[in-house]
Amino acid sequence: MTFSATAYLVKSAATCVLLSCEGLSLFWRAILFVAVIGTASSTAFLGIAFVAAVRNLKLARAQQAGMAEPADRLHPAVSILKPLHGAEPQLEENLETFFLQDYPEFEIVFGCRSSADPALVIVERLRARYPGIPVRVVLSGAPHWPSAKVWSLDKMIAGAKHSYLVISDSDILVSPDFLRNVIPPLLLPKNGLVTCLYRGVPARGIWSSLEALGMSVEMASGVITADMLEGMKFALGCVMAMRREVLEQIGGIASMAEYYSDDFVLGNQVHAAGYQVVLSHYRAAHVLCEQSLSTTISTQIRWMKSTRYSRPLGHLGTGLTFAVPYGILGFVAATALGHSGLGAALFVWSLLNRMAQCVSIGYGVIGDQRALRLCWLYPLRDLLGFFVWMASYLGGSSFRWRGELYRFTSGGRISPVQRRSEAVE
Repeated sequence: MTFSATAYLVKSAATCVLLSCEGLSLFWRAILFVAVIGTASSTAFLGIAFVAAVRNLKLARAQQAGMAEPADRLHPAVSILKPLHGAEPQLEENLETFFLQDYPEFEIVFGCRSSADPALVIVERLRARYPGIPVRVVLSGAPHWPSAKVWSLDKMIAGAKHSYLVISDSDILVSPDFLRNVIPPLLLPKNGLVTCLYRGVPARGIWSSLEALGMSVEMASGVITADMLEGMKFALGCVMAMRREVLEQIGGIASMAEYYSDDFVLGNQVHAAGYQVVLSHYRAAHVLCEQSLSTTISTQIRWMKSTRYSRPLGHLGTGLTFAVPYGILGFVAATALGHSGLGAALFVWSLLNRMAQCVSIGYGVIGDQRALRLCWLYPLRDLLGFFVWMASYLGGSSFRWRGELYRFTSGGRISPVQRRSEAVE
């Protein structure tokens, strides 16, 4: 090989190395750019959440003060609607808190598919313990609508005695003054629905603790921010209080028959009908069941997929509200480019960002003491939430819900694929 040929090969190899290094540098610069954008957007979201938190607390104080003014405030009779499905852990403790309401007149209507549901054993035990509380049990049979819950609610509402209705999930825990707090806003004709924020109450294990923190912080942050920016146009399924006349005006609960997120659609339709959806100052508690990590993740992916199909643009934008994933990307990319100080700053800020969100929203707004004690753990929840968000775009439209197979369709609607058949006895 001649000298010129050797020189040419060496020069070519050097050029390839330089191009490769330049390409790698561009790659890391692109990653760093994404990390900086994500850090900026998550910081902006934190600032908006801070403002929303201050606003929410002021409104909550004003709402409480307004309720305290009239000494002779009316207390209309209320029907509490409780759809049940199985004897989940702590069900008896959760349901008992509704029997203990410090309220003049109310009934509790329970709904199941069949008399064989083990939850009814608990209901009968509570009925015997509190004979003075009117209790009704409605057996709906196998659902004829896509949403089994809405099918059951339709039968329960038809059997309810009173015009003021409170729909509440079976895993919700409340204090004795619950009804005295959520019903008064409905006495104003302009208010069509009252809903509540809630804190997560974990079962055993770190994964349950992370999920509970997510309820107290991540969910609450999104709700109070949405309320500030565009007003309440949705409801939260833990508590939905309304007058029967409002429900009938929007076509009854049947108008939610095709949706997984029936709470979102109910609030949306009440708002569209010209009524206000009120976010109550009252905070309920959502009691989690002990379950495996895989079950926890699949449940959260199902919730995320529901949001993706119901509000696709909003769900896409959620990806910019996380902080820790961008902090990690920034640390790796900046270090690869020789700027380790910048990388460390981005990562540390992402941790402080989420800890500040946990304390200000979870403790400051929701009143969850765990959010104060475990704020150092919340960054892990933020990272897990990001992976769940990404997973919501994978795996197709099918999902399992209470042992049955469904499929998401357009607009957050659902279609049953495989169901159990149960007879009413």
